Amino acid sequence: MVKIRNIELGEFPLLLAPMEDVSDPPFRALCKQNGADLMYTEFISSEGLIRDAVKSVQKLDIYEYERPIGIQIFGYDIESMKKATEITEKTNPDIIDINYGCPVKKVACKGAGAGILQDIPKMVKMTSEIVKSTKLPVTVKTRLGWDDNTKYIVDVAERLQDVGIEAISIHGRTRKQMYKGEADWSLIAEIKNNPRMRIPVFGNGDVDTPEKAVEYRNRYGVDGIMIGRASIGYPWIFNEIKHFMNTGNHLAKPMIKDRVDVAMKHLEMSVKWKGETLAIAEMKRHYTNYFKGIAHFKEHRTKLVTSFDLNEIKDTLNFIAENADEFQVVI
Repeated sequence: MVKIRNIELGEFPLLLAPMEDVSDPPFRALCKQNGADLMYTEFISSEGLIRDAVKSVQKLDIYEYERPIGIQIFGYDIESMKKATEITEKTNPDIIDINYGCPVKKVACKGAGAGILQDIPKMVKMTSEIVKSTKLPVTVKTRLGWDDNTKYIVDVAERLQDVGIEAISIHGRTRKQMYKGEADWSLIAEIKNNPRMRIPVFGNGDVDTPEKAVEYRNRYGVDGIMIGRASIGYPWIFNEIKHFMNTGNHLAKPMIKDRVDVAMKHLEMSVKWKGETLAIAEMKRHYTNYFKGIAHFKEHRTKLVTSFDLNEIKDTLNFIAENADEFQVVI
């Protein structure tokens, strides 16, 4: 049984990665229903929380059915991160996660996210101060290093454990790589095989099929796998992996009507949570995957991703459902 303190996650947990404009409450609800064992929120700016910025505060929304749920925060200033931790703790998540992995320029170049990988002593000190400032378990999401010359993650993971984190998730790329090339899980395995490591080690990067999940579990020995981009518009990935791990057989792919039902539910929950304009804009990246691998579907996909009219989008989804027999899932 994999545990973060007293939180039981099962024998081989599957985690939903924290993704900006993706891992919001509507999407998390769908991932939970489809087998995610532990989920994290979108990352939340420590400075935004302190300023009481509406967007940052809204991201603190969590619901009982999501548990166990971790709230992820990021920032470059240690005192601000401590204050953000205190604000976050009041919303009663199960876990507080520190983002040391975001590679985007506006975050990393300010020394937050993956930017802190250029200053390991500060990374360790910040982590220590955050652990001291909360009663909740603290976990970390990070990368192998800033670039190919600074892959210090094996030592870093041990040092972060020594100051009190209770699990670590590692994306198998450097910040410089962003999301290009293949994720390198060999260093993740080295961390897991370090005899001094006693906390759960979760691997992240490139797991997009049940076969890969089984292969990476067996080859690298991690305690669980964090799924990111492969879940976007495809919350079924968690149950598909679990079924394959347990039986060696594939779950049947969701039918067209299943895809429409979930996409519609996702859209309606998003509108309710974040408003029509933002929901329509942020749903666009999901539609491609909801209807990926369907023959003769281009015209309908184009309508979904180009329309900004809620009724038009719903009409398109309803048309797809009503004419489901005309479409065929080819992958």
